[in-house]
Amino acid sequence: MTLLPWKRTVRESGPQTSAFERLALPLLPSLYNVAFWLSRNPTDAEDLVQETFLKALRGFASFEPGSNFRAWIFRILRNTYLTSRTGLAAMRTVALEDELDDHNAALYPEGAIDRETPEKNLIRLSDRAALQAAMEKLPPPLLEVILLCDVEEMKYREIATVLEIPIGTVMSRIARARTALRGELQVNVTTREVRA
Repeated sequence: MTLLPWKRTVRESGPQTSAFERLALPLLPSLYNVAFWLSRNPTDAEDLVQETFLKALRGFASFEPGSNFRAWIFRILRNTYLTSRTGLAAMRTVALEDELDDHNAALYPEGAIDRETPEKNLIRLSDRAALQAAMEKLPPPLLEVILLCDVEEMKYREIATVLEIPIGTVMSRIARARTALRGELQVNVTTREVRA
C-alpha cells in the first residue's frame, strides 16, 4: 500500500504534521483493514485511507490533545466512506489470520506444533470462507460494530464515539451481530454435516 501524495503533503506541511504522523501512522493498517472491508477493493481502500489522512491532517488543529485520536480518525474514515461514491451498500470482505500466538501456544501446546496438511488447510479455508460469508450477510450497522469491536479490538466507548451512537446501542448491536453470526455459522456446520 502506497500513500505517496499524503506523505508528500505531510513532509511539506510543517511541525504540526510530525505530531499527526506520530499518532496516525501506527493506525494505518487498522484503517486500511476497515476501509477494505467497507469498499471490498484494495485500490478503493487505499484511496479511502488516503482521503481520511488528508482530511484528518487538515483538521488536526481542531483535535483536542489528550482525547481519543484513534476514535477521532476512525470517525473521519467512516464519514469519508459514507460520503464516498460507494456508500454502505458496497460488498465487504476481510482477511482474518488465525495463527496461534505465544499465549495460545502456552495454553494449547499441541496446537503450537505446525502440522500443515492439505486437509487442515482445506478446513481452515472453508471456516474462513464461512465466516466471511456470514459477515457479508450482516446489515451495515451490525457489520460496523463487529469490525470495530472484534477485528479492530476497540472498546465500546471508542465504538460509540466513532459511530456517534450511545454505548448501549453499541452493546446491543454487538450482541445482535454475534447472535446472527453464530446462527449463520451453525447453519453452515449443519449443511456441511448433511453433505458428509
